[in-house]
Amino acid sequence: MSAPNSKKALDGGWGWAIVVASFMAQLLAYGSPQSVGVLYPEWLSAFQESKGMTAWVGSLVSGVGLIASPICSACVVNFGARPVTIFSGVMISGGLMLSAFAPSVHFLMFSYGIVVGLGCGLLYAATVTITCQYFDKKRGLALGIVTTGTSVGGFLYATAQNEFIELFGLEGCLLLIGSFALNIIACGGLMRPLHLPAYYLKQRAALVEKVEEKLKERPLARESSIKKNLPVTDLLITRDTKDPLAYDKRLLSCSALVKLLKKKQKAYSEYFSSMAERLQDRVFVAMCVALFLYTLGAFPPLLFLEDVAQSEGLIEGISVIPLVSIIAMAAGVGKLLLGVVTDIRWMNSVFLYAFTLVGSGVALLVIPVTKSYVGLQVISAVLGFFSGNWSITPYMTTKVVGIDRLTEAYGILMFFGGFGIMLGPPVVGWFYDWMQSYDLAFYFSGSCVLLGGVQLLIFGLSCWNSSQDLDTNPDEEPGHNCEEVAAVA
Repeated sequence: MSAPNSKKALDGGWGWAIVVASFMAQLLAYGSPQSVGVLYPEWLSAFQESKGMTAWVGSLVSGVGLIASPICSACVVNFGARPVTIFSGVMISGGLMLSAFAPSVHFLMFSYGIVVGLGCGLLYAATVTITCQYFDKKRGLALGIVTTGTSVGGFLYATAQNEFIELFGLEGCLLLIGSFALNIIACGGLMRPLHLPAYYLKQRAALVEKVEEKLKERPLARESSIKKNLPVTDLLITRDTKDPLAYDKRLLSCSALVKLLKKKQKAYSEYFSSMAERLQDRVFVAMCVALFLYTLGAFPPLLFLEDVAQSEGLIEGISVIPLVSIIAMAAGVGKLLLGVVTDIRWMNSVFLYAFTLVGSGVALLVIPVTKSYVGLQVISAVLGFFSGNWSITPYMTTKVVGIDRLTEAYGILMFFGGFGIMLGPPVVGWFYDWMQSYDLAFYFSGSCVLLGGVQLLIFGLSCWNSSQDLDTNPDEEPGHNCEEVAAVA
């Protein structure tokens, strides 16, 4: 089936098949990483390592994909969404199955943390990019449906992994969910591209250039056949006259290489100067700090809440509906509702994001004084709902830096987020290993998130007039530049 040549977004038709395929792909890919809290107690008992060391597995699987987002985006731009999705399905499935035979936590860091994490990062960039290409007017609805797949996957996989562990053990559970992840390959098959990827365009250009060179070489071949009949002295004369031409050709190729290097150097220098300019914006820097503090403090509950309930004796084993399932479903509701609230004309997205951070910080501070499992379920729902603020982040970034600077600004923001996710769970685990209690760890987490929300609120108030002007101005229509869409993904 040939890909359509039109570059216009379709807003329907085959686009809804893309939405369903992308939703299912994110469900299958992120189901296990979003419910890694169910696996964490099993790994603790299986490998007898410290909580801080074991926590690296869960932090890597979520942080690696964010930190490597520029690489993932480049892969989607150059090779297209379909090949990247298929390759990510192989990576995720292979990483999960390999984790079933892990002899140590260090091996799990590689197989589950890095391999599965990179696969999820590639898949997320591919699914969001292909969805943005197929939708324009209904892009918000389509993206909302697609990204909700992560929350639905976390809810379903938390219960499923719990049952699989009871029936087949930890190894059987990982083998089963790894086999489920192979269905991502089938989802990738439906992702018919609207635009030819950059790699294929370069290959086509190289092929055309090679054909032109062959056409130019045909007269030279005829000349060489004529030269065979010439005497030796004439051949020497022709070689002497041809040498300068060969020298000139080599000289031209060297100069072309130098020009290419200068062009690349100029592009990189412009990119880094643009990044430096972004970091001079006080509100944007406050956003980066807020996201780092938020991911540092708010991600650990996803990993540790089940262990908190078991350590405090609030429940034996894992509930039929685990706490991570409640977090995942509440996050799905939060993404949709907060996204709708952000579209309200008078709503300031920076203040709304700061409010979600303050609410999350207060909920984290309440965890140490909660002495019932029902209380932990309520806190899980609150934390999950406010974690839906990831749907606000692109809007907020666009309002602060503008659509033209969205690509590099969002990349910087996600780097800070990935770095916080990677550090958060090990820090909380080290606090427990030191104090033999989670109380100080959650006081630390809640204080970090609260501090991030308050400082963002202060810097947002200092620039109230400019941000209000940005929010009242009509949004610019985003272009259909594949590179920009992939980088934002």
